[in-house]
Amino acid sequence: MKLHNKMLVSIATFFVFVAASFAEQVKTDYDHSANFGQYKTYSWEKVQTKDPLMVDRIKDAVNAALAAKGWTQVDSGGDVSVVAMEITKNQQTLNTFYDGFGGGWRWGGFGDATTTTETYKVGTLVVDLFDAKAKNLIWRGSSSDTLSNNPDKNTKNLDKEVKKMFAHFPPEAKK
Repeated sequence: MKLHNKMLVSIATFFVFVAASFAEQVKTDYDHSANFGQYKTYSWEKVQTKDPLMVDRIKDAVNAALAAKGWTQVDSGGDVSVVAMEITKNQQTLNTFYDGFGGGWRWGGFGDATTTTETYKVGTLVVDLFDAKAKNLIWRGSSSDTLSNNPDKNTKNLDKEVKKMFAHFPPEAKK
């Protein structure tokens, strides 16, 4: 019974590790000397993506996040210029499964192991905010997550990740 429980705990730990490795990663950074209180409007400079259908989805997600913070989009001449870039790449992971434990080290080995390679697609969105007058980067947010074959699910994840990206935006002024 103890061996059965240990195997269940090992399997559960493995799946928690796999789920955590596929989880999204949201990061932000900003120019600590920038006065975010002076910025109220923004204009889109560029959205770069391989999928033209994603341009409007990215803009919609960022527009919603900035509108929630009280910022207003203008066609041109905003206080801040927004640039977004989406990158996708294939990544691989190795999964090893043991089909006969053979009793462990004390009883003579682990048995046979089968290793498979799993390829999955990861998408990364980078959103940069530039001071339009000074032309310097004032804020950067990025989010990486595993993409699915379902575009609706990817759009929902995009919206959720952009919301997380801007959760603590604008940064508070240093005292």
